Amino acid sequence: MKLPLIIGIGGAHSGIGKTETAAALLKYFTSSNKLKDKNSEDSLHVTRHSLLNRKWGAIKYTRTAFYSSVVADKAIVSQKDKDTGRFLRAGAEEVLWVQAPPREIGEVLCMAIDRLSHLDGIIVEGNSAIEFLKPDIVIFLVGASKERLKPSAQAVLKLADIIISNESSVTSHELKNKKKSKNLSLVTRDSSPSSDSLQSIDELAARIETVMKRKTIEELLKEQAAGNRISCGLARKIAEELGVPYREVGKAADELKIKIKNCELGCF
Repeated sequence: MKLPLIIGIGGAHSGIGKTETAAALLKYFTSSNKLKDKNSEDSLHVTRHSLLNRKWGAIKYTRTAFYSSVVADKAIVSQKDKDTGRFLRAGAEEVLWVQAPPREIGEVLCMAIDRLSHLDGIIVEGNSAIEFLKPDIVIFLVGASKERLKPSAQAVLKLADIIISNESSVTSHELKNKKKSKNLSLVTRDSSPSSDSLQSIDELAARIETVMKRKTIEELLKEQAAGNRISCGLARKIAEELGVPYREVGKAADELKIKIKNCELGCF
């Protein structure tokens, strides 16, 4: 995947734990006591350590009625009572507070992403921001409410790669349909991950790595396939470059309806 990797965190409603999850991921990804993978400079080599010890930034989006702004002033974004301050304390190199009405969100978000483009990764919080940016990875949080999701939340749910939810909350029509997706990763727990819960945040980071790897496989298959067909040799090369079993590439090819031809080794 191209850098910076963008991870979007949205939710069914406010107060669901989006900020806590974003801060926990930032702390986990920037923790200095984890070993850096020497091979992670290779854009095709996705490992458990490829997200660690990198330069991460964060964007907090707030909807306004009339004005737009991109706030980077440390005196403002570092305030203890602001979500942006939590992101900085969690380890973000830079944090931007984006404020805009819906009609202007595109322009200001593009400005914000451009200002953070020198970083390795960006975590974006906010449903509207996710809907516009279409991040590489989308995490969607669901609480205990069984009410029908608002249109803004429905749009983000459709983009979700990972859903964090109480099992009892996966009851609405939208969630039931989304849960049937073959590529969806569903994480069930009583609350959103926090930086104080190493096991839960470690699990979430592992799910993110898995999604990244799957999407990278899919991107390479689409790039190298001709007429929905790819040779066994090219398919094996993708698996070997990514360090994944041949069957993972074969499964992705099946889901994309790409036929692997001339397989003589029985790998697929």
